[in-house]
Amino acid sequence: MSASLDAIDRNIIRLLRLDARISSAKMAETVGLSASACLRRIRMLEETGVIRGYTALIGSAEEGATLAVMINITLDRQTEDYLNRFEDAVRKHPEIRECYLMTGDWDYFLRVEVESPREFERIHTEILSKLPGVSRIHSSFSIRNALTARGRRR
Repeated sequence: MSASLDAIDRNIIRLLRLDARISSAKMAETVGLSASACLRRIRMLEETGVIRGYTALIGSAEEGATLAVMINITLDRQTEDYLNRFEDAVRKHPEIRECYLMTGDWDYFLRVEVESPREFERIHTEILSKLPGVSRIHSSFSIRNALTARGRRR
């Protein structure tokens, strides 16, 4: 985030991270602005690229119906061309819910959700192992999401 953001901007961003569907009236009341001034701030944050978009986090209809799989990917090379080719290929697969370029031991961190280990085997065979430049895939299945377990967060 830009250093030019003031406390109100940071508060708006914090509230949007918690609930991007917060009503403008509630947002304005919480940050201490009029509704129109609050909306102007949000539009400015969007226009300057601080807020790049909004997304929906989709849960399963049934608790525990899906398994989250965390995947670490190592590429053959870390050149701009390799990174771009890999990222372009990942964007073509909606099965891959998240993809992060990383520092440290792995080049990318991916997250997919599957209904069974057999479904992950298909994704591994048909998608992950065929992504350009991949030299190593390390996958881990989640046991539970500790932030949403037992109603702690929605």
